[in-house]
Amino acid sequence: MLVSLAVAWTMVQGGRFLLSPLLPEIIESLSLTPATAGLALGAFQMVYAITQYPSGRLSDVSGRAVVVIPGLVVLVGAFLVLTATTTVLSFLLAMGLLGVGKGLFASPSRALVSDLFVENRGRALGIYTAGTDLGGLVAAGLSLAVVGGGLGLLGTGAVGTRAVELGWRFPFALVAVALVGVTILFGLWSREPLGLERPTGGLLATGRRLLGTAEQRETLIAYGLFYFVVGAWINFLPTYLADGRGLPAPVPQLLFAVVFTVGVAVKPAAGAISDRVPRRLVAVVGLLCAVLSLVVVTFAQTLAGLTVAIAIFAVGYKTQFPIVDALVMDAAPNANTGGDVGAARALFLGVGALGPVYMGAVATVASYELAMAGLVASLLVAAGVLAWGLRR
Repeated sequence: MLVSLAVAWTMVQGGRFLLSPLLPEIIESLSLTPATAGLALGAFQMVYAITQYPSGRLSDVSGRAVVVIPGLVVLVGAFLVLTATTTVLSFLLAMGLLGVGKGLFASPSRALVSDLFVENRGRALGIYTAGTDLGGLVAAGLSLAVVGGGLGLLGTGAVGTRAVELGWRFPFALVAVALVGVTILFGLWSREPLGLERPTGGLLATGRRLLGTAEQRETLIAYGLFYFVVGAWINFLPTYLADGRGLPAPVPQLLFAVVFTVGVAVKPAAGAISDRVPRRLVAVVGLLCAVLSLVVVTFAQTLAGLTVAIAIFAVGYKTQFPIVDALVMDAAPNANTGGDVGAARALFLGVGALGPVYMGAVATVASYELAMAGLVASLLVAAGVLAWGLRR
């Protein structure tokens, strides 16, 4: 089940991360401004956040598969709509469907991993979340084919001709087809009964539990700020490198791939280390690493320096994902794992939804450098909050 969920998450994230390197093409094709694109991506993130708690709580009482499978079906629909997108309205519809489908999948699948692995929860979540980075590499490869004219290599047959006609839309069709296969396999392999039950216990009780200790409150504050940075960074990195730093294609797409190449190795390692060393300590070291390297990213004058800084930032940034999931699940009662992680992720992702809106708006009215300074400040505060808790 861990392998099936990791593969499914790879496909989901591969499709989602196509939006970042292809954003310049999408902006041009649909006549968007960076601010409008940021609002659309923020809307996706907000819908994704809102869906987290109900999907996680429903999976606690009805089983994980009964929520995961519909989520995958909605995701297939979202990528098909993206494939057919020609207007701003259809793009917004696709973003809404993507948020709902991903929200239905994310929390129940994490809860299932937590159910299956208790002693090595950090390592298992590291393997699962590494699907994000494998998906990012898939997205980087497909986006390079688009911006580099590689779609023409498919030939002059029906598929090649259609791929060239679709342009930036074609990779989303491939993701939709792959997700259909993954959905079928998950349904065949799952042994959970598919039946709905009404959840008991409300969001207020979950909220009181999440806010019940100083450690949990610090976790929510720190990772809310962290996800704000994630929302801004991952959505606008290729656009920042192209527009803010003037790098020609395909350099921004290749540097985008560096982030995920690092993450494939870092996430399982960070999760395993956090099973043996205090998770907060590992998190603080990673955040401070990200702060220093993000400053270098902003001021690096050479391509080599920029590449190294992005790679080091990725180490600190990717370290956080298995740790934050494990911190929430460590404190959650077994009967409410899905609800607790869903509610926490709703908060994180809700704040994170402001990231692309902030980045697009500040870059439009001021500069990318000023926007990046805000990200550095957010990471510093997050590291300080977690470090303060280490005194206890």
